Amino acid sequence: MALAGIISGEGCTVKYSFTGATIAPEVKSISVQYFPNRAATVLPNLAQDFTNALMDRCKAQTGLTFTNDMGDVNFEGEITDYKIEPVAITGNEMAAMNRLSISVRVKFTNRVEPEWDFETTFTRYAEYESTMDPTQAQDEYTPQIIDQLTEDIFNRAFVNW
Repeated sequence: MALAGIISGEGCTVKYSFTGATIAPEVKSISVQYFPNRAATVLPNLAQDFTNALMDRCKAQTGLTFTNDMGDVNFEGEITDYKIEPVAITGNEMAAMNRLSISVRVKFTNRVEPEWDFETTFTRYAEYESTMDPTQAQDEYTPQIIDQLTEDIFNRAFVNW
């Protein structure tokens, strides 16, 4: 559970959080729309897993109320790329390493502080030995990549990096 509080001084109110999030006190609700998988390669459950992970991160690190309607802050977008490609070619033209990468286009809307709105694509990847079975690599690295992506998205929206 995120710990937060409000500091009030003469003429100013600042909301703080121990997660590093900076959220205006007027922001009360949040919504996360379903992120469909529009990548050329469709991994079953990726869209649902990503959407749930983003919701879980926001629930764990904010005290905002989730709504199915448009919240004071809203995330929407789509998974735009999911691929495995060779990245290190050996002398005999064989891949020594492969890269699993996922890209997500995110539109963040802040109805209280619209200057923090953004629309951008986030990409993360993991590299692994080419001798590893691709299904094993997907099972092992996809959750890690999703975690990194949701952290990047959360930080952009609420930590203002």
